[in-house]
Amino acid sequence: MVFNFFRKRKNEEGESTDFIEIDSEVKLPESKVYVKTFSLKAYEDVNDILNALREGYTIAIIDTKFLKNKDIIELKRAISKIKKTIEAMEGSIAGFGETTVIATPQFVNIQKGSVEKIEKKKETGLETF
Repeated sequence: MVFNFFRKRKNEEGESTDFIEIDSEVKLPESKVYVKTFSLKAYEDVNDILNALREGYTIAIIDTKFLKNKDIIELKRAISKIKKTIEAMEGSIAGFGETTVIATPQFVNIQKGSVEKIEKKKETGLETF
């Protein structure tokens, strides 16, 4: 549906009618959330992960097994860089197992700890998140 708004302006020859069309059906860009998997094989792979996270609609599942076996210091540097970026974006990051890290944007929270522990904290009033 298109609305027409008319404005009348006087010119030297009389009145003329100008109009502006406004589209009332605003089409929002598609904002799907993507779950993408990444493998950290080298420190340079962090750039691809950070670019995807900065888009704002990506949940990154990162396999760190290759870099952990290759160079633990590089792995720590890579995870530190990802963590700083996620904190700046007010997102969440968590490790699962020994070789998997999940990083999420601001609108996704990661529930850390087992469900039983969280339920027990809620019952006792010791909820910390």
